Amino acid sequence: METSNYLQIKKRLPKNVHLVAVSKGFDSVLIEKIHDLGQIHFGESKFQEAYDKQILLKNKKNIKWHFIGKIQSNKIRKIVQNFDYIHSVDSIRYLMKISNAALDIGKTQKILIQLKMTADPTKGGMDPDVLLSEWHEIKKIKNIQIMGLMTINPKGLSSNENSKLFTRCRKIADSLKLPDCSMGMSNDWNEAIQSGSTWLRLGSLIFGERLIKLEVNNKR
Repeated sequence: METSNYLQIKKRLPKNVHLVAVSKGFDSVLIEKIHDLGQIHFGESKFQEAYDKQILLKNKKNIKWHFIGKIQSNKIRKIVQNFDYIHSVDSIRYLMKISNAALDIGKTQKILIQLKMTADPTKGGMDPDVLLSEWHEIKKIKNIQIMGLMTINPKGLSSNENSKLFTRCRKIADSLKLPDCSMGMSNDWNEAIQSGSTWLRLGSLIFGERLIKLEVNNKR
């Protein structure tokens, strides 16, 4: 891992754009190395892998953990207990389950609603029309703080195509008076910034390529 990449990226970010270092697939030693440079926001997509790292890094009190992966119903309570932000909430049903878990635990969960901006079957997310039509009721859900929207663009798009999708997501967020958009990964982060992203999710640009698959016990 070249820390110079991280430092160069941080210098280029506007003040209103936050960086989530996507640490899935990387061990706690690398997370600690980036944390020592001042990075506090880290993103994980599998609960057990993340939890194992959280235990190892429990002395790093200021780390903020972001769940960015596909949500499983049986993991919702554990996710709410152990993550500061959830970026990948893609249904009203999950909003309600998160609300109930947060109520039981006694916290207000920060979330971003994931939108499906294209018909790409490999990408999840709520239909924007559903979000807009149900927004009046969604706003009433307790024990959650909806920070904004999140989207993942399909691979292989041109710069212009990426920008169009990101801009559309930003406009929807603005129409709902939501401050944040979690948009942009290692292959399209420049377009995301130009389109109004406030949270970037960068992994390989910071940590390098994932060369090994971490062994975790998903049954725990």
